[in-house]
Amino acid sequence: MLPNFRVRNLKIVMKITVEIPTALRRFTEGVPSIECNSATLPELLGEIEQRFPAIVKHLRDDAGQVRRFVNIYVNEEDIRFLGGNEYKFREGDRVLVVPSIAGGAPARPCPTTGRRAAGGPADAGG
Repeated sequence: MLPNFRVRNLKIVMKITVEIPTALRRFTEGVPSIECNSATLPELLGEIEQRFPAIVKHLRDDAGQVRRFVNIYVNEEDIRFLGGNEYKFREGDRVLVVPSIAGGAPARPCPTTGRRAAGGPADAGG
């Protein structure tokens, strides 16, 4: 006769890899990637934020939503087209968090050269 076993709170653990781009590594102590065991995007962000609290304000807004200019890819597919918060991660998924980085010409002249970048506000009149 087999013993009577009860299964309680069984949680399937899946290993997924999260790639941290250089622009965010200053908030992850320089760590380039981490292994996580989350099932959904909200869980994943919580797991990352628990490990690296300094990254919180760079991933989510005050309402707890992914910031507008942060893109998240799963196996090179934008997670928004995979179901967003409802997407269920699978064993071996590779997640990439990509913050948009803006750039452009400075509004003021360069303190060293005194020049403005070509195409900047000083060039507007022709």
